Amino acid sequence: MNAKVIFSFCLVAVALARPDDSHSEEGYGYSEPERPLSYHADSHEDKHSKGMPFDFSYEVEDHYKSLDFGHNSNSDGQVVKGEYRVLLPDGRTQIVTYTADHYKGYQAEVRYEGEATYPEPKPYAPAPSYGAPKESYGAPAPSYGVPKATYGTPASSSEEPEDSYEAPASLYGAPDH
Repeated sequence: MNAKVIFSFCLVAVALARPDDSHSEEGYGYSEPERPLSYHADSHEDKHSKGMPFDFSYEVEDHYKSLDFGHNSNSDGQVVKGEYRVLLPDGRTQIVTYTADHYKGYQAEVRYEGEATYPEPKPYAPAPSYGAPKESYGAPAPSYGVPKATYGTPASSSEEPEDSYEAPASLYGAPDH
C-alpha cells in the first residue's frame, strides 16, 4: 500500500517538474551564443589561409630491436602529400600514402608488403635469476654441558619443636566398685 502512495507521489512530482513548452522558442531564457557551433560552408575560405611550403623525411632502422619505420611529406602550401611506413609485429610492412588539404580532407591509401608470419607460441619459462643457496653455516656445536647441582642439602631453619602441652588431667575420678 505504501509503495502505491510513493509511486503516485513520484508521478505527480515528475509531472510538475516537467518544463512546459512556453520556453522552447526562447531557449529556456539563454541568449544565442556569439560563435555558433555549427559549420558554415560559405565561410570556409575565410578560415583557412595558404600554408607554408615544406619538405621533410626521416627513417629509423634498428635491426637489434626490430624497428623499421619512416615518414616523408611535402607541401606546396595548399596540398600536403606524404607517405609513412612501419614494420608490423607480424613481419609485414604497412605503407600509408596520403593527401590532405582544406577541401577534400585527409585521404589515405593503405597497403602492406610481405607475408604475415606468426611464431609458434612457446610456454613462458623464465630462467632463474638465482642459484641454489650456499651453506653459510656449520652444524651447531653444543654450548652446554651436563648440568651441575647448584644446591646442597637444605639447612634446617628451625629447631626441633618442644612439647608445649601437658598430659591431660583426668576430670573424673576412678570408678567405684
